Amino acid sequence: MFLLLSMCLLGLLAPRGDAQDRATLWRGNDRSGRCQYTFAVASPAEASCPQAGGPEVEGVKARLSLLEALVSRLTGGGREARPSAADSGAELREALNQAVDERNLLQGEKERLERELGALQRRLEEMLRETERLRSRPCPPQTPAVPDGGLMRPAAGSSPMSHLMARPNGQGDRSSLRDSAWQQGFQELKAEVTEVPAPEEYTGCGVLVSVSEPVAHRKADGIAGKYGVWMRDPEAVAPYGPDMVWRIDTVGSDIRQMFGYEDTEQLSKGFPTKVVLLPEPVEGTGAVLYRGSLYYQRRRSRTLIRFDLASESVAARRDLPHAGFHGQFPYSWGGYTDIDLAVDERGLWAVYSTSEAKGAVVLSRLDPHDLRVTKSWETNIRKNAVANAFVICGRLYTVASYAAANTTVNYVYDTESGRGRALAVPFRNKYRYNSMIDYNPTQKKLFAWDNFHMVSYDVRLGRPVPAA
Repeated sequence: MFLLLSMCLLGLLAPRGDAQDRATLWRGNDRSGRCQYTFAVASPAEASCPQAGGPEVEGVKARLSLLEALVSRLTGGGREARPSAADSGAELREALNQAVDERNLLQGEKERLERELGALQRRLEEMLRETERLRSRPCPPQTPAVPDGGLMRPAAGSSPMSHLMARPNGQGDRSSLRDSAWQQGFQELKAEVTEVPAPEEYTGCGVLVSVSEPVAHRKADGIAGKYGVWMRDPEAVAPYGPDMVWRIDTVGSDIRQMFGYEDTEQLSKGFPTKVVLLPEPVEGTGAVLYRGSLYYQRRRSRTLIRFDLASESVAARRDLPHAGFHGQFPYSWGGYTDIDLAVDERGLWAVYSTSEAKGAVVLSRLDPHDLRVTKSWETNIRKNAVANAFVICGRLYTVASYAAANTTVNYVYDTESGRGRALAVPFRNKYRYNSMIDYNPTQKKLFAWDNFHMVSYDVRLGRPVPAA
């Protein structure tokens, strides 16, 4: 490149013949080892060079600098500088810090929304409880209102008013109502209004008429509580009283812990007063309490266990004959609910199926002392077609769906008559995944476990209709 530049300069100086004769060209290596060409031309008019650094020299230097820059760019020596690794690391750290800050802000917002949601849920549950309390109160007596107008025939034997009532007329004076049509209308209304008695509440062992809206008492803390059992002993014995509440979280492969609470208030606060370690693992959500014992199915077997709470020991164990287990004949929601124990006014029951029954529900009454089957009924209900079941007054009731918010108690089987029939009693799954429903005959309530939530329902029974 420098050779080309030298030749160009020589070409420019070629017309000056007197100077061309005195031009000299040198070639040699510079300090860096690169080949360098140098030429000199004697001035035709000046005997000596003027002082260095004049405008001409500066101009030549500037042009040479531009030429060197151009050459460097053409040869690849002037590539743009790339950012260093340190600069890249700093930028990445800054971006990471921004992302972490944004995540923290979002996490804080999520926690705030969760707190607000929890407060709203608690408020809703309080309102539901207050609604149920108000429903249970008797209606106050209603005072009949005086009619605004219209004449009514006086009732026979009506007595005159003991006090005068007056009202202003159009001119502002006040006249007595003793002999007016107003008094006659009021007297007839007072005489003819009769008190309508409230319908008599049936307190015997009747048929299911209605199920109330669910009332939530507590939400489980972790994933182990998505399914579970909570219960009260309808015939509690010492050392635990009738208000004691028990719960078992049933998600897991080795379920042995049972938590006890003094009452439902302590349950709602989450403060257990007793923790029992069961000797054998629990399967399913079919456990019940009865007369001071916990009755449950042993994991991966058809063995029933009676665990005495007072001595904290196994009081009895027995295989339920031919019963399916561990997913052979569960309810429609699954959960290894092959054997479902129940308690009602008449004792201890087992709801299950067998290979001989080909998946139809078998209802057996059990001896609560030694777990013997005393009598069995085979129904025409397909067990995997219903979501759950419970027993009231010797009648088996089934629920149609475990996930639909508004479903029904859709079937009843009466052990006295040996007959079943369809029902349509409304039933609500408030949290859309009901894995356990049991009846408590003392409280006249259904206890249920609905998607982490422990809820209860009031039930109303009616007088049974005699069989035709």
